[in-house]
Amino acid sequence: MSYKILIAEDDAGLNEGIRLALKQDGIAFLSAYTLREAREYFESERPDMILLDVNFPDGNGFCFLQELRKISEVPVLMITANDLEADEVKGLILGADDYITKPFSLMALRARVEGIRRRCEKLKTPAYERDGYRFDFEKFEFWADGREIYLSASEQKLLKLLVEHPGQTLPRNMLAERIWIDGMEYVDENALSVTVSRLRRKLEIKGAESPISTVYGVGYMWKGDLGGVIKCAVQRSFPVWIIC
Repeated sequence: MSYKILIAEDDAGLNEGIRLALKQDGIAFLSAYTLREAREYFESERPDMILLDVNFPDGNGFCFLQELRKISEVPVLMITANDLEADEVKGLILGADDYITKPFSLMALRARVEGIRRRCEKLKTPAYERDGYRFDFEKFEFWADGREIYLSASEQKLLKLLVEHPGQTLPRNMLAERIWIDGMEYVDENALSVTVSRLRRKLEIKGAESPISTVYGVGYMWKGDLGGVIKCAVQRSFPVWIIC
């Protein structure tokens, strides 16, 4: 199975140049020159990595990143022509894991890609299947009682933390710090309660208690056990990028 990389870059020359620079066996490339094309490719092809420009004739790449983050936890490497701290901060708050500023060497570009690939390999999480639930954190697919559910980025992070520590009470402050990481100063104090409430509603199975327990004054706990952990069948090694 080949990896699919979507290059969403309106500059045709740069789009092709990136494809040639990263070309290797086992990788398939998709080229989009507008955000509309990028959305269509994302929906139809489900690429493993997206190289995303910021400025397009029909919109802004940051907005597309926000859309992706509602359904995807794929790491982000931001490549920007603007060497401004504000751009770096904005990208990180929206979910970018790293950034690199133009002009840059192709060697540096490839090194960043390989570095993120290695980190992704170490962070791969097994799927979970038990009591009517199936969560595949690699494929970003989540099922409850036979129906597919769609989780935001924060809901996915919360669910992952809970199922990785079944039967353990996870403190509220730890969960908030792990879910929002660099953006804690921008997060409302009720954000965690709201996220837990939304996740519980999406996980509802008729006639069954919620698998998420509230330990009042402390935090939350997943009531399952390690018997639900299985190996993930699909590996995702590539990140989402932003190029501007």
